Parts: sequence; C-alpha cells; structure tokens
Amino acid sequence: MSEAELIFTALAELSTRQIAETTAATGLTENKSAAKTGGKIARSARLQLEAQTDKPVVTGENYLPPGKSRKSQNIQDVPGE
Repeated sequence: MSEAELIFTALAELSTRQIAETTAATGLTENKSAAKTGGKIARSARLQLEAQTDKPVVTGENYLPPGKSRKSQNIQDVPGE
C-alpha cells in the first residue's frame, strides 16, 4: 500500500465517521449509507488526483518494510492466565 493509498483510506474513514456523526446514524442501515457516501468522497478525490498526475494511486506495494511475521515471534504466556 502506497502513501497515497493510506491517505485516501484515511479520507474515506474520516468522511464516513463525520457523516455518521452529523446524521446521528444508528444501526447497520444508516451507518452503511454513511460508509458508502464516505467512500464516494475518497473515490472522487482519488480519481481527480489520478487524472491530474496520470499515475495510478492503487499499487501492489507494501508501505512498511518487510519484517518478521507475527507467527515467528516468540510470544510468552502472561502470568496469571
């Protein structure tokens, strides 16, 4: 995931949250509507940037450098459990 992908994902999440708060969305149906609207806002912004730069925002790369997988880490039991 590129830096731009992270930014547009954050934009979608922020837009969704603010729309849900503004409309006092409760329940799955109302929150789903807010999520669709928030996603449309981020999609529109992404398409505008791609049109201006002639470069795709979505990539197959990882934003973080490769590291150890969580499975390979030695996780010790927590005392008292």
